[in-house]
Amino acid sequence: MSFTRKLAALPCGRLSKWVVLAVWLVLLLAVGPLAGKLMGAENNQASSWLPGNAESTRVLNEQRAFRPVDTAQAVVVYQRSGGITPADRAEASREAVGFAAVPHVVGPVVGPVLSADGQAMQIIVPIDIGSNGWKDLKPAVDRLRSTAAADSHGMTTHVTGPAGVGADQAEAFAGIDSSLLAATVSVVIILLLLTYRSPVLWFLPLVSAAAALAVSEAFIYLFAKHAGLTVNAQSAGILVVLVLGAGTDYALLLTARYREELRRHEDRHEAMAFALHRAGPAILASSATVIVSMLCLLIAEMNSTRGLGPVCAIGILIALLAMLTLLPALLVIVGRWVFWPVRPGYGTPEPTRTGRWAHIGAWIGRRPRKVWTGTALALAACCIGLVSLDANGLGTAGTFTGKPDSVAGQQVLEQHFPGGTGAPLTIVSTAAGAPGVREAARTATGVAATTPPVVHDGRALFQATLADPPDSQAAKDSVDRVRTAVHAVPDADAKVGGGTAVVLDAGRAAGNDNRAIIPLVLGVVLLVLAVLLRAVTAPLVLIATVVLSYAAALGISVFLFANVFHFQGQDNAFPLFVFIFLVALGIDYNIFLMTRVREESAQHGTRQGALNGLSATGGVITSAGLILAGTFAVLGTLPLVGFAEIGFAVALGVLLDTLVVRSVLVTALTMDLDRHIWWPSRLSGTGRSAPPGRQSPPGGVAEAPPGRTAEAPPSAPGQP
Repeated sequence: MSFTRKLAALPCGRLSKWVVLAVWLVLLLAVGPLAGKLMGAENNQASSWLPGNAESTRVLNEQRAFRPVDTAQAVVVYQRSGGITPADRAEASREAVGFAAVPHVVGPVVGPVLSADGQAMQIIVPIDIGSNGWKDLKPAVDRLRSTAAADSHGMTTHVTGPAGVGADQAEAFAGIDSSLLAATVSVVIILLLLTYRSPVLWFLPLVSAAAALAVSEAFIYLFAKHAGLTVNAQSAGILVVLVLGAGTDYALLLTARYREELRRHEDRHEAMAFALHRAGPAILASSATVIVSMLCLLIAEMNSTRGLGPVCAIGILIALLAMLTLLPALLVIVGRWVFWPVRPGYGTPEPTRTGRWAHIGAWIGRRPRKVWTGTALALAACCIGLVSLDANGLGTAGTFTGKPDSVAGQQVLEQHFPGGTGAPLTIVSTAAGAPGVREAARTATGVAATTPPVVHDGRALFQATLADPPDSQAAKDSVDRVRTAVHAVPDADAKVGGGTAVVLDAGRAAGNDNRAIIPLVLGVVLLVLAVLLRAVTAPLVLIATVVLSYAAALGISVFLFANVFHFQGQDNAFPLFVFIFLVALGIDYNIFLMTRVREESAQHGTRQGALNGLSATGGVITSAGLILAGTFAVLGTLPLVGFAEIGFAVALGVLLDTLVVRSVLVTALTMDLDRHIWWPSRLSGTGRSAPPGRQSPPGGVAEAPPGRTAEAPPSAPGQP
């Protein structure tokens, strides 16, 4: 018995299956309670999202010397269409005094300040961000909103500014820890029920995936607490979707092969050992591709992107371990009855041999060149939508799928005050150079006003209000002009930060990440495929289909975002995140299909091997794709455009990948290239395909007579 078969038999031996189950139970009891602490370890401060070496980030770090705590400005804006009255101003002055007593409010409350047209006024309230980032903003902002609304006396009131927007984002992200998990689990249960058509089988993959998620969150918490791993609300939310979705995918592939082997082996332990021996390498290669692709994010400039990589890699690694150990143990413990009502009996025919995908494969086989040419042209046409791609960041109004109070307040501010009110630039310099720096900033085009500098320990800080809305391109251009002006002041060591500068720096860092990471991930995927398939042609063909699939999914999504959903552009990281998830996870289906095709081709020739491989894996790949697409689509339940766009694009891309690219395009290309697909390798069965009527049945293994297994048992006989 080979070493790999002995290894595959470990989780499903008559005694070892109980050992595996006991190990997982002990592990869950030991580290499970830590999973609930992950939310408390999240770092949602601005520095956890921004590029670490950007000028705006350095300003954030330096301004702490001038302020004992990190603050964000809340802007309470009042509006009366008939004009603000003296009584309104008196009432707002009383409220400003009360705002200073609100918990988490620090520093002087400024205002009320009347607008030039006399129809609005504003009060600026600095709020302590605290160690939990925007989550500490929400209680204070909620108190400001309730107080201002209660005493408005007919005025329209809103709370906006960076603190108002942050509080609304905190409310949106609150769904990650509860509703997102519940929605994801519900989708997985429904799709597993539809896939297995069994009232009990769905429970085992779900339990295994849930165990993997709990252990993942516990280990990530430990890394965040003791090893400096940065976890924020974004990475924590994506972790839930990724582990449940990818883990269930691995479970589907293994369970499908196990059910297939149960028809060939009397002993269920032997059947599972053989299933692990055959399906395990594909699952291992798939997860390794995802893990390495995620670790490529470590070179990102954006801290939020760089932190996402290790978080997702840990999640996928533990999901892999769960599906190759816990799930096999559970399946062999419960026995064949778990497949009820369609119990795979020994010696019964394999239904995939005459199923839907066998007929699709036969149709492709009659005209493979026409099929792949037509499919490729159709996908290329979908790429036209890329002309509408606007991944330059989302403004305040475009951040949310709805219109929260902060967005409405920002619109009022822009109507009555200089556009940059509430989100000024922050400029730091040497104390000696402060007068020259302030004058350079004041005279720069696009600056409406500057404040007097505050000096501390040889450094100076002041603010500059821009004339344009802080999230506009005009404001970003003004940041560049201000930076050019203040950098030219000799011996001033001036730096420019603030909200608009943060958006500008984040966009440029995201562009750099796209250019660096996307080629690196493609190279990693190509290498893994070349090693796994022991070929050059096949990996190159598969990479080409991956890129085409990604571009088509992005093109369709961007077109729908602009013309159906009416979103105002895409987040800076949108192309990279969609690429990482579509390519790293989409390559799973390439691996699932082509490893089976290679196995079958060694016996029956490439054309017949492609047909057999599609017949055997088409159903499970489709089911896996539906589940993964469903889990990512759940991201759309969050009221944030960035998440909704990522979820929609990845879900669409996965469906396109499983239903069209893997099943039709790759199969047709493999049939057309025939034995050349494996160049420079040569498979013993890659000669001319058998003529019609004499082809081996899909699956590549003849039925065994009753009482005998069709394959040599990979483990010692046991009781079924």
